[in-house]
This record gives sequence, C-alpha cells and structure tokens, in this order.
Amino acid sequence: MLNTLTISETTARLQRREISAREVLAACLDQVRRVDSKLHAFLALDEPDALAQAEAADKRIAAGEQGPLLGVPIALKDVIAVRHQRLSCGSRILENFVSPYDATVTGKLRAAGAVIFGRLNMDEFAMGSSTENSAFGPSRNPWDRERIPGGSSGGSAVAVAADQCIAALGSDTGGSIRQPAALCGCVGLKPTYGRVSRYGLVAYASSLDQIGPFAKRVRDAAVLLGAISGYDPKDSTSVAQPVPDYSAALTGSLRGLRLGLPREYFAAGGLDPQVKAAVDAAVDKLRELGAEPVEISLPHTDYAVATYYIIATAEASANLARFDGVRYGLRVDGKDPIELYGNTRGQGFGDEVKRRIILGTYVLSSGYYDAYYLRAQKVRTLIRRDFLKAFETVDAIVTPATPTVAFRLGEKSQDPLQMYLSDIFTLSCNLAGICGLSLPCGFTRSPKLPIGLQLLGRPFGEETLLRVAHTYEQATGWHVQKPALD
Repeated sequence: MLNTLTISETTARLQRREISAREVLAACLDQVRRVDSKLHAFLALDEPDALAQAEAADKRIAAGEQGPLLGVPIALKDVIAVRHQRLSCGSRILENFVSPYDATVTGKLRAAGAVIFGRLNMDEFAMGSSTENSAFGPSRNPWDRERIPGGSSGGSAVAVAADQCIAALGSDTGGSIRQPAALCGCVGLKPTYGRVSRYGLVAYASSLDQIGPFAKRVRDAAVLLGAISGYDPKDSTSVAQPVPDYSAALTGSLRGLRLGLPREYFAAGGLDPQVKAAVDAAVDKLRELGAEPVEISLPHTDYAVATYYIIATAEASANLARFDGVRYGLRVDGKDPIELYGNTRGQGFGDEVKRRIILGTYVLSSGYYDAYYLRAQKVRTLIRRDFLKAFETVDAIVTPATPTVAFRLGEKSQDPLQMYLSDIFTLSCNLAGICGLSLPCGFTRSPKLPIGLQLLGRPFGEETLLRVAHTYEQATGWHVQKPALD
C-alpha cells in the first residue's frame, strides 16, 4: 500500500515513474476514509485541492523536476496557516475562520513540492497533553483506541502512525511533538528555538513554540527538517543560521560520541518500570554501537514544571487576548463591549484554555509579577545554564520521552496537575531553547503500547541528534512495527 511508504521511498519511486503522486495521495485518502472515523486524526480535508496539487506534482516530475518532497502528501496540525483553508486551532472561537495566507513553513513545503492536505486534530490552542481538550473531540491512539495519543499534536502523531499521510507537521511548546510521537510509536523532532519560522503559527507561548516534523523514520525527519528550516525576516525570533544537509549527518557511526544520562530523569518518581527498562536497554544498545554513556546532573530539573506553567500561561494570556469577538472568529453579542468580550470568550474557549488564561493573567498582575513571572524567568535561565554546562562534556543527552505509556481517555482529565506531569521530561527542552527528538525504543508487554526514547541536543545540534537516532533505529526493529487498525 502506497500510504505506508516513507518520504525517501515515495520520492525514489516517483522519480523512477513507478508510481504517481496522485496514486500516493489516493492511497492516503483511502486510509483516512477507512480508519479516521475510529481515530479522529483529521478535522478537515480539502480533497479537490489536494488532488490538484498531486496532478501538478506529476506534471513537474514528468518535466524532469526534482525536489526533496516533490509529490509527497504531508498533513498539518490545525495551528499552522494554509491559505484558503480552515485554521481552527481546535477551538470553537475559530471554528469557521479561514486563513488568508500561508505560514512560512507552508510556503517552504510548497516550494519543496509537497502535497499539503488535511487539518489535523489538536488540543485547543495547543494547550494539553492528550488531545482531549480539542473542541471537536479527542483523537484516539491507533495502538489502543481507548487510550490518548498524547498532545497537543495528537492528530499529527496518529495520522503518521496510522499511515494516513506520509509525514506531518506539528508544534512543540512543552513536548507537544515529542510526547505524542513517543506514545504513538513514530519519530518526532522539536527543532532549536529560532531554527524554523513561526510566522503563520498561531501562538500559544511565543518564547517556547516551535514547528517540527512527525515522520515514520529518522531519515524522513531529517529531510522534512531541512525543507522547513531557515531564516525568515517575517519572524523576529528566527535565527540567521546556515541550514546543513541533515541527511548527510546520518553516518551510521557513534564512535567518539559521549551521551549524558541525567540522574534527575532516571530517578524521577512516577517513571513506569517498563518505560525505564526499555530506555535502559536503549542506552545499552547505544553503548554497543560505540557511544559512551556518562552520568550527568541537571540540578534545576525539579523546578521545570512550575517554571514552565508560569511562563507559558503568562504568554498565553497575552497572546489569546486578540480573540475578543471584534476582529475575527466567533462573536457573541452583548449589550456593551465588556459583555461582548465576556460572552464571546466564555462560549468560545474551553475549560483548559480558560484555566491557563486565568493563571497567566494572575502571575502577570500587579503585586504578583515579581513573585512569580520574574522569578520563573530567572529559574529558566538556570535551567538553560544546566544544559549548556552539560553540553561542555557530552554531545547529546538521553532520557525517557514520557514517564508512562499512553493512559486511558478520561483518566487524567479531572486532575490538571497529573496531566501537566505527563510532560515532565520534555518541557525543559523548550525552556532552554534547545532541540529534542523522540523515537521508538520498545513496547510494554500487555497491552502492547509504544515507548519513546528522547534525545536532547545543544542549540542547533540537530545533526547530532539525527545521527544518534538514525544509528539506533537501524540497529533495532521497533520502528517497523505497526498498529492493527481493523
């Protein structure tokens, strides 16, 4: 089935004219029709537009053109702007909003020849760890449909793991790419802050958000990262750093690499024994492949969750102030502007978004700014220093991606604190502005659920992460196992 191909396999067969872009897209659309009623990865799908893109790609291939993604169907999380398509962010307040422009990453995908199709489900405004906060219903884990796929980019992880697309894009504010990739058994990469343009990404927390790829293989993640990276003058946080050939970094050798094992992560309370065993086995395999694992310390790890939920909610309260019923999106009238704002935001936002806006407004308010927000920014600096100091002696850091495997739908929805702790291993990466990657490293026994290995790298150190991940992937078979969707 063509929808099960990787990016590399798809482009190779397209260039040899063994298949057409239209046939690959048709296979993906057939899979969406076959399984999405059970999984709910997609929020919207413009088939005529996607077919027109595929036909255009076939014409370009026939004319002898080549491109890293030419003819490859790629789906996008519904927080990334695509011109003339819905941009709901998983929220009622933007349910009928249509984007008037393309995000920079969307334009880069088009330039690389990708066939862009489908709007993928997500936690509302990317606020959540399970996709249960979507205003349009949760996505379901393809390995066990009674369990969550992770969040906030749950739809992206599901679509890739269930072969509904060849690859996808998501966004990562505190683990929203790496965590669902781990729980669904695919590869997810959060780039260094500033590596990928955020222009056209609806902001949750502007100093933390990054767009990144979901893929079936590490090589695919490298190709997709290369296509979307680069400086963008439209994004003031974009960094003018050269974009390397990430695929060239996949050398297959780990000789000479030192990998840090942070004792704070491996001794964390709540770490599932099966997850720990799988990650320990992965470390042994990396040692066998030539790397040198060494114990390190990231001493301010215990403060990461509190720091993150102060900074992220403060930025969210500012960013979401624009959704007021006046300029765009849902409008619920009232007798005066104050009532208009209250009615619109009260009916348009879900409970979790309201919770974070209230918390963020509180920590920014007079009398509390210094006690919470300013102090959190100082701790954030300490967390970043921890990582930079560690990278003076190691080339990458290895940790579990999540403390547990996917939990049951509804299991933590009434306990926000327990839900927030689902991201305990991922959110420090965003606070520090470094890069992170998750890839499959095993399964639990019964039920069979994926376990993810997280690799963390120094700023703009994606090449090293991809090298380690690809070498491990090629020496193991976890990535070839597929969920049963019948």
